[in-house]
Amino acid sequence: MVFEKQSTRTRVSFEAGIHQMGGSSINLTRGDTQLGRGEPIEDVARVISRMVDLVMIRTYDQSIIERFADFSRVPVINGLTDQYHPCQILADIYTFIEHRHSIEGRTVAWIGDANNMCYTWLQAARLFGFKLHVSAPSGYGLDPERIAKGEEVHLSVFDDPMEAAHGAHLVTTDVWTSMGFEDETDERKKDFVDFQVDEEMMALADTDALFMHCLPAHRGEEVSAEVLEGHQSVVWDEAENRLHVQKALMEYLLLGYQSA
Repeated sequence: MVFEKQSTRTRVSFEAGIHQMGGSSINLTRGDTQLGRGEPIEDVARVISRMVDLVMIRTYDQSIIERFADFSRVPVINGLTDQYHPCQILADIYTFIEHRHSIEGRTVAWIGDANNMCYTWLQAARLFGFKLHVSAPSGYGLDPERIAKGEEVHLSVFDDPMEAAHGAHLVTTDVWTSMGFEDETDERKKDFVDFQVDEEMMALADTDALFMHCLPAHRGEEVSAEVLEGHQSVVWDEAENRLHVQKALMEYLLLGYQSA
């Protein structure tokens, strides 16, 4: 496991998961390796992948993990990049299925920054056949050049977050300031002030709607404390499910099948 970004849920879920399945993990940061002294990522990949069975990387730019994967002998898991967060969305969709059955044909409302979570929800919408409503402040929306062919038919964009949440079966959000954008915190607090998921917004969603957040959450900013701790919130199940879906992912990548 290579961590270039801070982590709580990703590290604990992967480390606990592989241990529970009888394996072991090695945790590295950039400072622990020759990457910190400029060794090419391609060389590191060729060496590490001769010594382990899986590699999980949590890093910055997507190109880092793709370059590593190109030279790796073993499967490489994206534990988060600035562009995508697939392990989190696997857990989110599993959590929805656990509580509300199939997500196919449903509507997911994403409120806030079009960040790595938002783009991964868009990928998932195409794969799983649901609708994605996105509402972001001006200047923080989706980049049309990053919307892949086939994704646009599942996407609706709204200026008003209340309209995006209307009738949604799942309302989800993330912090206003993602890792790497801390210098913009004060400006973002002003720009996102109307994009808090609160009880009024959840009341516009489907009567059976769920609320999710990948955590950590800032109560009183992107979500009210009442919603985060309320009866529609499944954030703690969502966090726990990182463990379960990643165990399934590791088993699949190692064995090529899923046990009964």
